[in-house]
Amino acid sequence: MRTILRSVRQSRSSFQHQGDNLLSGLARQNNYLANTRFGSIYKLSYNAEIHRYTPPSYMISRALFADAAKVIVGDVSKAGPLIEYERRIAARELVDGDSCQVGTLRELQRLYDELVESADACRLDRYAASEKASRSRWLWSRFIPQASYSPVKGLYLYGGVGTGKTMLMDLFFDQLPSSWRKKRIHFHDFMLNVHSRLRKHQGVADPLEVVAGEISDESILLCLDEFMVTDVADALILNRLFRHLFSNGVILVSTSNRAPDKLYEGGLQRDLFLPFISTLKERCVVHEIGSSTDYRKMTSAEQGFYFVGKESSSLSKLKFEQLIGKHTACPQEVEVVMGRTLQVPLGANGCAYFPFEELCDKPLGAADYFGLCKSFHTLALEGVPIFGLHNRTAAYRFVTLVDVMYENKARLLCTAEGNPVELFRMVVTISDAQQMAPRTSSRSRRTDDMDLCVDNELGFAKDRTISRLTEMNSREYLEQHAAMLAEKQLSLEENSLQA
Repeated sequence: MRTILRSVRQSRSSFQHQGDNLLSGLARQNNYLANTRFGSIYKLSYNAEIHRYTPPSYMISRALFADAAKVIVGDVSKAGPLIEYERRIAARELVDGDSCQVGTLRELQRLYDELVESADACRLDRYAASEKASRSRWLWSRFIPQASYSPVKGLYLYGGVGTGKTMLMDLFFDQLPSSWRKKRIHFHDFMLNVHSRLRKHQGVADPLEVVAGEISDESILLCLDEFMVTDVADALILNRLFRHLFSNGVILVSTSNRAPDKLYEGGLQRDLFLPFISTLKERCVVHEIGSSTDYRKMTSAEQGFYFVGKESSSLSKLKFEQLIGKHTACPQEVEVVMGRTLQVPLGANGCAYFPFEELCDKPLGAADYFGLCKSFHTLALEGVPIFGLHNRTAAYRFVTLVDVMYENKARLLCTAEGNPVELFRMVVTISDAQQMAPRTSSRSRRTDDMDLCVDNELGFAKDRTISRLTEMNSREYLEQHAAMLAEKQLSLEENSLQA
């Protein structure tokens, strides 16, 4: 790098006498770049006769990044999620998927190829657009607001639980160039971020437009996992938010258990939500993963951290003591979100203990659970009940808690009144309720009907929760969690030694 800088300084004196060689020098530079790999970019700046023209240093840096992006795009056009999937299958890193998964991968590969081909038009690369052009677009947008829809449509993947939606989207996301403006985030976390930004911009004429502008500046490609609308506050802003995002050129890739037309079904003021469904289907290709295989249940489920029966309370407490080791568990207070705190009955060594009522019978939500998972890698939950009409709200919170823990790869130690399937046997969708056979005994039928919870959203969500609880208790999941903790501990020890 010092050699390069000396060459740059020397060239300033000779630049005026070598103007006739400028075009030929640049032509040779471009020709060299066209035949080089990204690994030779720094070699390029030295060998390509850069001494013939020496722009300011910030222009050299920007040119290097832009040229590097072109080389990267040239390489990734031969790659993609389908190719990586086939490599992992051959390496036995993944179980050979069914035709439904392969069909979904073809859709993701198609989108990947379109994005690589249209990367410039979609403004995906954060280094490709010049600063001057960015300032010009910003200035004109202040006087002449105009939509700039992406030439590439997004993708909305939906299907049953455990069919590999999240794995396939992550496979797609991981193959994208690192220089692209992209983000992969859980839908719960995304909406929490949106509401936080809205509070920051209170008093603005249209805060949603400002928030959409911030999001689209950061990420043109937005990958949302587990798109599920249950909150009326989310439902009422989604249409305007995504209308602004799409008009800013944002491309959405999302996974969900629900088809677009089934989102927020039966929710309050759903008529105000319906325009969003139309917008979603207009800007995204909708693809169903029709597989009936739940790959999460193919793991080797054990009873190591999930105890059934009230008498198992002593076993779970013993397990908790084993997890905290020599540390002493004591009450703690942790900050969860925006200055709010949560009382932890017992906590030590990254593990927290809660009675079920403390986490799911109190007015807590995804933001609280996310904050909790930042402070603790293991949650012990005592006394998970059978869910029905009488505790439907607690069931919703439990579903959200499991979603957040799964997304954060946290470990769950719990005692429950039944196995995961039994916990939700009284929760059904409207369709399920209509197909239920009448009881032979009128008394047993009356008793069941009294606590039968007919709820479409919860009825669909329960399958995902059952599947995730099964996987979270599998040997594979627990081994990955243990490996993650060991890696963090090693990193902490290395940092302490360096300090």
